[in-house]
Amino acid sequence: MTKRRRDTRPGWDEYFMGIVALVARRSTCLRRKVGALVVKDRRILATGYNGTPSGIRHCSEVGCLRTKRNIPSGERHELCRGLHAEQNVLLQASLHGVSLKGSMMYVTNQPCIICAKMIINAGIKEVVIAGPYPDALAQSFLKEAKVRVRRPR
Repeated sequence: MTKRRRDTRPGWDEYFMGIVALVARRSTCLRRKVGALVVKDRRILATGYNGTPSGIRHCSEVGCLRTKRNIPSGERHELCRGLHAEQNVLLQASLHGVSLKGSMMYVTNQPCIICAKMIINAGIKEVVIAGPYPDALAQSFLKEAKVRVRRPR
């Protein structure tokens, strides 16, 4: 009789969070490296990371507008050259005609209020985060819209 080996493969949350960490390494932001991906039925639909729009010079080339203006994290999101990872993953799905209704998002940080509103309207039902972000309004919007937010075990 052979002894059954214990399965050492990562669970789904660990697997997708590992990919999100790798996606975040593509970030062009000087202040925070964020990655996001959207999954449905355990299949990756799209990925995104924070950084400048296509065709715009990266902050590593021209400097960080937010640092230059001494803008704290979690405030004045419009004063930034870049898009958030959550925004980019939604845009990538849109560019390729992929519906995100009923899907899950994995992201390195809790979404801000702007991203939370987009997540709600995209029909995403669950957001799995690796870490916090200082935006209580985003938390309250996601809760009110019944979008589950959790950190993996």
